[in-house]
Amino acid sequence: MTLKPMQTLPDSQNETTTASSTSRLTVDSLIDAQIDFIQQWLHQQAEPLAMEAWQWFGAQPLSKYIKCEHLQHVMKDCLLNQPMTEVMRKDIRDILHTFIYHPVNDNVPLSELVDDVQVETLANYIGSHEQQRNVLIHTLVGNETFADLLTQTLYHAINDFMDTTLDKAGGVGKLMKLGRSSFEKATNRNLDEKLQTYLHRNIKDLTRKAEVNAQEHLSNKEVARLMVMGWDRIKDQPISELQTYLSDEPGDSSIDHIEASIQQSYNRLRVSPYLHSLVSASIDTWYANHQSDTMATIAAGLHIDDDAMRQCSASLLPIVNDAIDAPWFTAHLRDMLEAFYAQPTIKEGLALNQD
Repeated sequence: MTLKPMQTLPDSQNETTTASSTSRLTVDSLIDAQIDFIQQWLHQQAEPLAMEAWQWFGAQPLSKYIKCEHLQHVMKDCLLNQPMTEVMRKDIRDILHTFIYHPVNDNVPLSELVDDVQVETLANYIGSHEQQRNVLIHTLVGNETFADLLTQTLYHAINDFMDTTLDKAGGVGKLMKLGRSSFEKATNRNLDEKLQTYLHRNIKDLTRKAEVNAQEHLSNKEVARLMVMGWDRIKDQPISELQTYLSDEPGDSSIDHIEASIQQSYNRLRVSPYLHSLVSASIDTWYANHQSDTMATIAAGLHIDDDAMRQCSASLLPIVNDAIDAPWFTAHLRDMLEAFYAQPTIKEGLALNQD
């Protein structure tokens, strides 16, 4: 009886290693083929998949995924509680500068920004509120600052008139100057001081008369007419005319001052309990109005429909295609498939198939 020679241990190990290597190569090749297939399939189906995803998402009710407290958190913790970054502030300044100092402003009139009908409507609206108009006139004409301004204006006008008249009056002027000098010596008071005292003492009566006069002459129709006339005088000027009221000097830029002022107000208001209360109430109101709406209904309010989403998905398609081919996405697919084939039941099934 002839016996087969016993296989040595090293030879057995070599065969096992060879079989295992062959199996691993088979799985690796299968994974490579699947990755290629998945990537090609996604390239072909990316756009219809995006539309199907949008249609599915659009059919979902807002309240299913978004709660009112979520919106409160986003608005308060993510926006109001965070100061605006310096990068964003610089972008705002640069965009404002481009907008205000763009050469196109030299050839576009102010009427391009505001329509004549809008001005007339606004003027009639302001002019129709008689009580507010009278309060405005009283505030402008009847306040103490205006009284002081009126006093100084009248004083300078009278003084200038007297000086001009006396200089041109020849001998009579000299006589009047002599009389003025005698008056000051007799009363031990300067005539200019006397005149200012008189005006100041009687200014309240003058401002009252001025206020009455303004309210009589500035009727509702007159206020509206003056606003329209003022607009007619400037509406044909180029928008660049606004630049004359601004400074663009380094270190003294009006835009920088405006942006800084807005930021100061924003930073003060965004931490104010007052603004937080208004934001909370506004979000509650909006959510109560739309919580039963679908996402598509809410999006339609922003003019976002299927056509808009098709345009958006087409614009984003190059990004999606680059992401599908990106190494990180390929690596994730490989990890997923390797984990799938490493399952005991899958390994056993592959071994049976190989037999």
